[in-house]
Amino acid sequence: MYNKKVRREPLAGSCETREWREPACTVFAMLSRMKYINRWGLMRNTRSENICEHSLEVALIAHALATVGNQKFGKSYNPERAALLAVFHDAPEIITGDMPTPVKYHSEEIRRAYGEVEDMAVEHLVSMLPEELREEYRKIMTMNGPQDEALKPLVKAADKISAVIKCVEERISGNRDFSKAEQTITQAIRDMRLPEADYFMDEFLPSYGLTIEEQDYTREAGLKFSESSQLVFSKVLPEKGPRKKKRG
Repeated sequence: MYNKKVRREPLAGSCETREWREPACTVFAMLSRMKYINRWGLMRNTRSENICEHSLEVALIAHALATVGNQKFGKSYNPERAALLAVFHDAPEIITGDMPTPVKYHSEEIRRAYGEVEDMAVEHLVSMLPEELREEYRKIMTMNGPQDEALKPLVKAADKISAVIKCVEERISGNRDFSKAEQTITQAIRDMRLPEADYFMDEFLPSYGLTIEEQDYTREAGLKFSESSQLVFSKVLPEKGPRKKKRG
């Protein structure tokens, strides 16, 4: 097994020792801890958001941006690769924690220093992998694969769009703390001049402020959400006939 070290350690309250085996590989156990690291540490949140759920949303959006680019604007992106890069884009924060954007970008010196810390965190995570896997995961975490240069802006835009979605959710919950952030991040997305991001902002973002009934497309057919659910179940579940009387 990879890197499995064995040592003896004393048992608490006893003169005896036990054999302790170092885990073969801990990187994926580390990645699973993303759900414990919350974002937006400087803000009052009506609902906390961790980097695990954030990464999933960024992956969904990055995949959508790449698909939009291909189908609407004649690009040749790899949507699956874009989603993969997005899944791992905040992986270093398992070690560094989430640094608030106003702090991270307060000065060029801080941004450069934090970038160096992120690079060290990536290398630490990669070092936990078996030798034959390290280079592949290093390319993913640093977005340094053959196609990745074209995908970096999409992942960055998806990251910002996810932040705007969080701001929208907080705003409609009555929290004004995110109002300035929503304006600033929205403008930053527009300034990227990415047609895929502009398309998402215009076509998809407005629905994030709707209720589940308002989001349901079956409303166009005059159905409410609950009625559409009943319609779906009626197609897959057999109708209940009269119960047969038990003999005896």
